[in-house]
Amino acid sequence: MRHILKLQPRYYNSMKNGIKLIELRLLDEKRKNIKVGDEIEFKKEPDLTESIITKVKGLLIYENFETLIDDYPIEMLSDINTTKEELLKILDKFYSKEKQNQYGVIGIRIELKK
Repeated sequence: MRHILKLQPRYYNSMKNGIKLIELRLLDEKRKNIKVGDEIEFKKEPDLTESIITKVKGLLIYENFETLIDDYPIEMLSDINTTKEELLKILDKFYSKEKQNQYGVIGIRIELKK
């Protein structure tokens, strides 16, 4: 199955360059449908005309982003210029603590398709 997700340019570019290997999302109903072996097409915001295709290699289920981020190097989760504290603040803007507690979070381990 192929899923389509939007991605901000900063994270899109890190993923395209093979640095960002884990995409972080809320584990809501949409993300519960993602399975190992599926493909994800990431579309670069804001115009969504550029995209990359990835394969799902693993799913990391956590209660919140803080515990997930503690288990992996920042380079796998973001770009190399972001600290863990900055990444948590960014994620909290998109996904409130209440939503994280309600749904949990997911780290989607990906690899670029050639």
